[in-house]
Amino acid sequence: MDIVRTFGGTVASQAKVNPDRARRLLMTGWRAKQAQLALAPDKRLPKSRQYAGRLAMDTILKAMSHPDRAAAISIFTPYEPLEAAGILPYSVEQMSSFLAGTKCEGAFLETAGLHGFCETMCSYHRTFLGALSSGIVPKPRFAVYTNLACDGNLITFPFLEQKLGIPGFCIDVPFERSEEAVADVARQIREMTEFVGDVTGKPVDEDRLREAVARGCESATAYRGFLASSPGKRLPSDMVSEMYAFLTNHLLMGTKETLRFCRMLEHEMKEAPQSDGVRLIWMNTMPYSQQPVIDAINCNDRAFVVASDLAADHMLIEVDPGKPYEAMARRMVYSAFGGCTQARIDRELQLARMTQADGAVFFAHWGCKATLGISTMMKNALEEAGLPCLILDGDGLDESNRSDGQVATRLGAFLEMLEARKAEGKGAL
Repeated sequence: MDIVRTFGGTVASQAKVNPDRARRLLMTGWRAKQAQLALAPDKRLPKSRQYAGRLAMDTILKAMSHPDRAAAISIFTPYEPLEAAGILPYSVEQMSSFLAGTKCEGAFLETAGLHGFCETMCSYHRTFLGALSSGIVPKPRFAVYTNLACDGNLITFPFLEQKLGIPGFCIDVPFERSEEAVADVARQIREMTEFVGDVTGKPVDEDRLREAVARGCESATAYRGFLASSPGKRLPSDMVSEMYAFLTNHLLMGTKETLRFCRMLEHEMKEAPQSDGVRLIWMNTMPYSQQPVIDAINCNDRAFVVASDLAADHMLIEVDPGKPYEAMARRMVYSAFGGCTQARIDRELQLARMTQADGAVFFAHWGCKATLGISTMMKNALEEAGLPCLILDGDGLDESNRSDGQVATRLGAFLEMLEARKAEGKGAL
């Protein structure tokens, strides 16, 4: 018997008749997972990865338990103003990922469809919208989000504001990269900070904000050190850990916890053993529950992920902590997930050179229109630069929208090709 799937089915069935009971059941299961991560973690993983798993579980449980102290946020929204205000992150993407981890996403995807959200929309957003429509997710204090990286935000958050009757604030990041754009986004982040103060009834402490931004800069420096120390080495990881790193580096940016995580990673990578395995850059979302990917990459010395662009992107952008609003704005404006395709290509090549990667996997997540639209351009550009690239079509969350056989065949053949290149002395970029 698959205990997780049975549990998820019970949560889904309860959500249809008693959402409050379903939420309590869901949180009971997540607390049990939290205890398991603390008392019996996966010993194959280093302490940093174990810590990130506990952090991710703790973050979502706090938001679910204290929604009156939480803000619904999109993943690329700067967290430092909320950290300074004592506001918990209530992430749409994290909520959907954890619902999928509980094997109940199918019911909420169905609910989203019944409420008019089409199947071509990102499954992370559709799962959250279905859970919101069912009443299983609690009402946060307010919402802050951005158009950066995902156009689904511009559907999900206005619906959330209307459905729950909460105030919201959107940061509009321009397409063009320029100092004028940085100044404009910095102005918007100042306005967002004022908005947070107005909603909470307490102005955001500027000293605490500066401290949070400074910690974020320290975290980024440590993360760059982790990447720079990785050539020729392997620090055990898996796809779930890559997702946890993504969540930690965004949702908790500016916290002591993220700083600790990044320092742990840097220290452990410097002490990590040498490895001749195939080194991969992972691009876009992580299909952390897809079996062929798990079999090929998780805690495996034959092939492993040395960096994921979602976790690393903004950590590679150097900013001035003495100008906190401009620092947060610069990370958004110069993110590889906004603007032209060439910026994304340049970021992937930067990551590949830092880590001496042998190849790249571009995961074309269903519903992510920007990603699907540039996939061929990305592949051609990376391969012209000497970095072999595999495009995998699939869905990072919706199990019904996957082809395990195709993924297993294509990923296996790609890894064999990279191994042959290494044997011929044509490995890292």
